[in-house]
Amino acid sequence: MALDMVEPGDEINDYGSDEKASKAVPDGVSEKMLYRDVVKIAWPSFVELTLTQLTSMVDMMMVGGLGSWAITSVGLTTQPKFLLMIMFMAMNVGATALVARYKGEGSPQKANMVLRQALLITFILSVIGSIVGYIASEPMIRFMGAAEAITLEQGTIYLKIQMLGFVFLALTSTMTATLRGVGSSRVTMMYNLASNVVNVIFNYLLIHGHFGFPKMGVIGASLATIIGQFVAFLLALGAILRGRHYLSLRFKEGFKPNLRVIKSIFKIGIPALVEQVFMRAGMILYVKTVASLGTVAYATHQIAMNIQAMSFMNGQAFSVSGTSLVGQSLGKRRPDMAQAYASRTRRLGMSFSILLGLTFFFLGRPIVGLYTNEADVIVQGTRILKYVALVQPLQSSQFILAGALRGAGDTRATAVISFITVLIIRPGLAFMLINFFSLGLDGAWFALIADQALRSLLVLLRYNTGKWKSIRI
Repeated sequence: MALDMVEPGDEINDYGSDEKASKAVPDGVSEKMLYRDVVKIAWPSFVELTLTQLTSMVDMMMVGGLGSWAITSVGLTTQPKFLLMIMFMAMNVGATALVARYKGEGSPQKANMVLRQALLITFILSVIGSIVGYIASEPMIRFMGAAEAITLEQGTIYLKIQMLGFVFLALTSTMTATLRGVGSSRVTMMYNLASNVVNVIFNYLLIHGHFGFPKMGVIGASLATIIGQFVAFLLALGAILRGRHYLSLRFKEGFKPNLRVIKSIFKIGIPALVEQVFMRAGMILYVKTVASLGTVAYATHQIAMNIQAMSFMNGQAFSVSGTSLVGQSLGKRRPDMAQAYASRTRRLGMSFSILLGLTFFFLGRPIVGLYTNEADVIVQGTRILKYVALVQPLQSSQFILAGALRGAGDTRATAVISFITVLIIRPGLAFMLINFFSLGLDGAWFALIADQALRSLLVLLRYNTGKWKSIRI
């Protein structure tokens, strides 16, 4: 990597945060080297995240064969599960930023201490989350707006099964976050690819019943998911036990709490947790508003959101590059390199987002048709995918720059932005457009576009201040 050419203690060359700085190439590197480093981390992440989302899409397609009620049952579990995940996912943000910074410093012992402490935190939080989630499954699905008895029953069962594998999912996410922090995105791609293959195989065997396996419907889909997650856990654990990717987990070193490291993780993680709480609360309010439109409208919305989630992979993959390279650059005390990487990462991500937008705009009908053969859902879904297309460049920009800010440890700013956009703008505008202007599902998506546009602008303004370059973690 070009970044490895710069050693700690080298003179800092801060070009500032204006347009000239974003185009400047730091001494000792070239445009080609910068783009190479970005792509080196981004492409495995893109493949990994895309295949993971494709698996989710296949899940939805297979479940969709059972009817709209099945899509709605599974869809209603998404936000409660994410809400339970935010406890450890937020701490993972801190772990990623710290291991990236310590790799930049050339301090593997510190990075491995962060790994052990992050796993300890995740284990405790995920055990609590799994117990709470299992006990409260039915009230959560009911709260999400299950309108029919069958969606409440099947959604509850689906979520309870998910809680049985929750701890393994959580521990895998922490190992993945730290490996990405040091730039080892290829290994995370490999074990998540294996997990996705296992998931799809068991979907085929258990949802509709093939090769002598019982036909289990929604229950089978949930079981297939946690089986795949357990495979990912075993492979991820094996990767860090071998210690070939900068990080190395040694059980003999123990998991005794280190308050200094835990404090550092929480310093970055707590604002990220607040951000995630805002996002989940806003998403729950938003989903409840959409669910009030009825089963067909919500099934259409869920399909569109599932397809949009595929487009997240572009922004998230380049966000992984931004987080890792910005963190490592600041660890080497090179804010100029951090800014150079961030600007190139955003440029590449925006190019891909335009291609995705064109695909969704012109091929919406056949894409929605993969999920269902219900005419009403296909007509509405095709129209909604045009909105998904329009939001692509905005979505990509805010994902990537927010990732760069998190890599620098600047999580407070993103928390404030999420509060304004996801918790206030999106659900509030959706409620108004649906209930007062009678715009139906279109109104919900107009609100989403407004959210993404404002969030993209605010993240860009924060990035352009350059204050993230001087944050100490």
